[in-house]
Amino acid sequence: MQSEKRIFDDLAKVLNGVAGTVAGMGREAEASMRERAREWAGGLDLVSREEFDAVKALAANARSEAEALGKRVAALEALLGAKAAPAAKSAPKAKATPKKPAAKK
Repeated sequence: MQSEKRIFDDLAKVLNGVAGTVAGMGREAEASMRERAREWAGGLDLVSREEFDAVKALAANARSEAEALGKRVAALEALLGAKAAPAAKSAPKAKATPKKPAAKK
C-alpha cells in the first residue's frame, strides 16, 4: 500500500515537471515568434501608431489653417472687387484707335 502511494507521488512530481517544462516552452516559442514578427515588420518600413497619430494631427491642423486662409483670401478678394468696381465705372473709357500699318522700306 505504501509503494502505491509513493508511485502516485512520483508520478505527480513527473507530471508537474512536464507541465512546467511545456509552459516554459510555450513562453519561449511565443517570445521567439514575437521577435520574428518584429523583425519582419521592421523590414516593411511601417510607422508606429504614435507617429501616425502625430502626422494625422498635423494634417488636420494644416487643413483647418488652409480653410481659414481660403476664407480670408475670398473675403479680401471680395473687398478688393468691391473697391475696384466703382473705380472702373467712374473711369472714362478710352477710344480704341486703329494702328496705322507700318511703312515698308
